[in-house]
Amino acid sequence: MKGTRSRQPDITPDLLLRAYSIGLFPMADSADDPELFWVEPELRGIIPLDDFHISKSLAKTIRRAPFDIRYDTAFEEVMKGCAAPAPDRPTTWINASIRSLYATLHGMGHAHSVEAWDGGEIVGGLYGVSLGSAFFGESMFSRRTDASKICLVHLVERLRARGFKLLDTQFTTEHLKSFGAIDVPKARYEKMLARAIASPHLKF
Repeated sequence: MKGTRSRQPDITPDLLLRAYSIGLFPMADSADDPELFWVEPELRGIIPLDDFHISKSLAKTIRRAPFDIRYDTAFEEVMKGCAAPAPDRPTTWINASIRSLYATLHGMGHAHSVEAWDGGEIVGGLYGVSLGSAFFGESMFSRRTDASKICLVHLVERLRARGFKLLDTQFTTEHLKSFGAIDVPKARYEKMLARAIASPHLKF
């Protein structure tokens, strides 16, 4: 991983979008650290939209429709959920600067959320950034079994339906690999990104 550090006041929403367009994204060392730094992985995680995998057990769960899936109705609540400590994730990199920047991007129509609701309670979700025909997944959280997984499935279905070409996951994990995520070398990723950014900005 390569990264250079930059204090948050230097990062504006417009600069953030330009950074995404050339393969950079920001992170913080922890939720309590106010500084951000740019990250440009040598291997980039993506989920090929034409080769997305769903296990039989998850497909069965989805058919039961355990949650009400909504889009962009509680963006900041999703960010809050992603930033909150969890048993398998005691700390996160989502600090106050990140939350403020992406809330602004949401208002600009460039950041979006997929939400799983159970009655009046949000129980899982994910958020990311859209630019051209690319969607950059940022983080997800789950307070019910399979809630974030189901959100990911709905995200992919929505991206396919809207004509998106690239689903960027930044890095791969064993969890994401179970859905078909792969690592691509930086040079190949840059070509994929350039094609996606060159297309008209798609409605999420």
